[in-house]
Amino acid sequence: GATARAACRVARRLGAARVVLAVPVGPSGVGDRFRGEVDELVCPDQPEVFYAVGQFYADFGQTGDDEVAALLHRRAAEMASAAPTPVHQIDEEVGIDVAGVRLEGRLSVPEGARGVVLFAHGSGSSRHSPRNRVVAEALQHAGFATLLVDLLTREEEARDEFTGEFRFNIELLGRRVVDVTDWIMSEPVTRALPVGYFGASTGAAAALVAAARRPEVVRAVVSRGGRPDLAGGALPNVKAPTLLIVGGRDVEVISLNRLALRKLPGTSSLEIIPGATHLFPEPGTLEEVIRLASEWFRTHLTRQGATWQPSAGW
Repeated sequence: GATARAACRVARRLGAARVVLAVPVGPSGVGDRFRGEVDELVCPDQPEVFYAVGQFYADFGQTGDDEVAALLHRRAAEMASAAPTPVHQIDEEVGIDVAGVRLEGRLSVPEGARGVVLFAHGSGSSRHSPRNRVVAEALQHAGFATLLVDLLTREEEARDEFTGEFRFNIELLGRRVVDVTDWIMSEPVTRALPVGYFGASTGAAAALVAAARRPEVVRAVVSRGGRPDLAGGALPNVKAPTLLIVGGRDVEVISLNRLALRKLPGTSSLEIIPGATHLFPEPGTLEEVIRLASEWFRTHLTRQGATWQPSAGW
């Protein structure tokens, strides 16, 4: 139980409000061993004869970090799906033509949507990303339409894996976020809705560049583990209330977000989630991202005053 005790102490030190240790099997009286270490212990099998945990398993192979993260995200999705399923007016794949290329996206519009959130992700991710989909589904349950869109074509993404020529091209990515925003405001089902952005990695910088270009449309921006500093000179022109969310263990990115925060005018905030790394795979951290983002959009996305003028050029 030494490693379990150490894990519980680390969780407590990182700010966990409640620590629960759940194991399938342990020695008789295991509860006494962890008294004062945990708030709750769950151990359904406590045999009197206990030499080692491995004796109770046919397969005692180690569980990898990736498998643990996948199981946690799957459980988060199951919990979200257990809530009343929103009735969707639209839930379909869409193609968006911008500047000679066709971008692929997934548009979901629940009945009575109060706003629409455009997801701008960084390289290596996509509209199919489990993290993006979990966040999008939670926002749909909160009453928001969502558009998960790939800012690069499949061919560009494949080239970028080898050359890296697109991932930091913030001008290109920002222009495409603007073009997709204009598409949103031209579609009958979404054009009356105020627009918010949810950006990650370099996609956060692209979202802020676009927010500076469309201040009359974009009402709120949320960045998750983003690089808002890469928006550069666009930051002082961002009018939309902006929330920057960073993991507590993502030290370099925290510093870059603080630099960007100083340049953002108006309503802006930095939230640091204790114990989280860049992709928020740790238990409960992505759920905290969802809570913070949902509250930000509930507060700042409204139907009032949503207007749009056709693009006059970049």
